[in-house]
Amino acid sequence: MTFEAAAHPAANPTATPGDSTGGVIGGSVGGGSVGEPDEAARRLYLAILADGGRIRFVDVPEADQDAVRQLVSIGLLMPNPMDACYTAVSPRSVSDRLGAELRSEATRLLVRAENLPGTLDTLTRAYDAMPRPPERSGGAVYIEGHIHIRHRISQLVSDCRTEVLTAQPGHRPADALKIAIQQDVQLLQRGCSLRTLYQPVAFSEPPALAYAEEVTRRGSLIRILDEPFQRLMIFDRSVAVISATDDHSTAAFITDPAAIAFIVNAFERDWARADATDWSAVLSQGPTHTAPERVGRLLARGLTQRAVATRLGLSERTVAAHISRLRDRYGAQTLFQLGWLMRGGRDGG
Repeated sequence: MTFEAAAHPAANPTATPGDSTGGVIGGSVGGGSVGEPDEAARRLYLAILADGGRIRFVDVPEADQDAVRQLVSIGLLMPNPMDACYTAVSPRSVSDRLGAELRSEATRLLVRAENLPGTLDTLTRAYDAMPRPPERSGGAVYIEGHIHIRHRISQLVSDCRTEVLTAQPGHRPADALKIAIQQDVQLLQRGCSLRTLYQPVAFSEPPALAYAEEVTRRGSLIRILDEPFQRLMIFDRSVAVISATDDHSTAAFITDPAAIAFIVNAFERDWARADATDWSAVLSQGPTHTAPERVGRLLARGLTQRAVATRLGLSERTVAAHISRLRDRYGAQTLFQLGWLMRGGRDGG
């Protein structure tokens, strides 16, 4: 969130279940759940049962060696060095053993979870005592510089306990998205809710679509509002962050309850008007409209260059560059002619 290897069974027939061949507790076996064989291991186990419940070390195909290691680590196969073979073990006994081990591990983890706040108490007190900008009740704290703003926001994300509301107009750079996805996923994993408003132009690039698909898959809600709005963040409805300058180099961190209530109401009003989107479907189709196409459609509707920039959350310089490329494409000499040609081309199509 930004403001902007294992020993081969045949070579080691004395290996026992739960040793370094794969492990049962605290990890996964063959990429599956703990104690559950994957499909290849299941097929091999069934084949061994069909052949009487045993297979010689030398008869194990090379392609099945990983499956053998997995079955041995789970305990469904028992190495028999004396007869140089593997013997099938009843899944019922394996299930009983693994169940007991998992329950023991779960108990240990629960005890660790209960003790964790105490073990981190010193670090928690140090974090709480860390110098922060003064937050005067009834006012706002102004922080200058993108680095300092991002740092303060990262602290607010870390301290957030219930909800974050954000409005992100315009494009989001790829670097900002990399930071945002790490912070937002951690936020969602803690059980906080996250709602974000975007303009359509924000999702004209694949990285932004991938970000949206990832966070919505984890429970975030995103809506699209095709009209101008201001950059905004609200944390736990107790701190609001807004831009204090046009270039976003200064941000105001607001804690006044009345001001925050007003800002939240404005956000909820925009949220109610915005459109929800199936991000999995959008990602599979790719970006539907590039920024130049959106600029062209707004020009065709008669908007000025400045109005287009405001509507899409872009700088006038960026819009001018898009217009220049559109003029070359359509052979237009003036802005009026470009709008007329694009409007005629759309109507004709």
